[in-house]
Amino acid sequence: MTDPTALRRAEAVRHFNRFYTQHIGALHERLQKSSFSLTEVRVLHELTRGRAQTAAMLARNLGLDSGYLSRLLTSFERRNLITRRPSESDARQSLIALTDQGHAAYEPLDTAAIKDVMSVLERLTSGSQEQLIGAMRLVERLLDDRPRRGIITLRAPRIGEYGWLVHRQAMLFASEHDWDQSFEGVLARVIADFTQHHDPLRETCWIAEQDSAIVGSALLAGVSTTVARIRLLYIEPDMRRLGIGTQLVEECVRFARRVGYTKLTLSIASALDDARRLCERAGFVCAAAAPERRFGHDLTVELWERDL
Repeated sequence: MTDPTALRRAEAVRHFNRFYTQHIGALHERLQKSSFSLTEVRVLHELTRGRAQTAAMLARNLGLDSGYLSRLLTSFERRNLITRRPSESDARQSLIALTDQGHAAYEPLDTAAIKDVMSVLERLTSGSQEQLIGAMRLVERLLDDRPRRGIITLRAPRIGEYGWLVHRQAMLFASEHDWDQSFEGVLARVIADFTQHHDPLRETCWIAEQDSAIVGSALLAGVSTTVARIRLLYIEPDMRRLGIGTQLVEECVRFARRVGYTKLTLSIASALDDARRLCERAGFVCAAAAPERRFGHDLTVELWERDL
């Protein structure tokens, strides 16, 4: 372990783990006074989600050892907290559901947990609460290895988000392609011109959002009365190959056609393979290419077009 960057990152994660474990321990003081362990409460909570589940589903969803879970469920059944019935689709499995007594046992624990969390949030301003929730969602999204097939919403940017797009895309392209600060300057000029002078009837910008987190964007600006250009097109790295880029480009095409443009264009550096494939799938063709010195690198900049 000689890579200093990897070591720094690993220590940062360990530091956060220690802090969060200590913080969660404080939140669970009330729970420690009950007759249920933290794991038992997690299982009870999972069973309150409105549908009967098998032991295999519970073990998978909660990351529990199947043998340990089996003993826990046997204890629940003995205390009349759950019922089991044969699954109609798989006779080898039993469907587990909470009894009325199980719901009654869990309800005060849930109420206490919510009260404890609210007491923590009350120490923060409203803006800080939303910042915390956003950070938690980001951690969950980045560490969750399950497919992220949640609903993607396209909406207009809110106050502060145009500046955030400049920051995020400058950071992302610096990290992935080593582009320098001149790219940030280009982004800032695009945003400044758009926010001050754009025609809201013929130009627009979309934020792609999932679970209140920004996962992509696209901006459509007029070049002339007949030609429009897509700019600020990007997708978060962990959300790529899920169709979000296609959704954004298709929305640009629909909007441009609806307001009367006859051609849509997009400039791409030839090294951006994912963006080039996205354009090809969306019906664009490469109309021109030229070598240019941009963003600290010798690039080939391509102009992609699609007739509407």
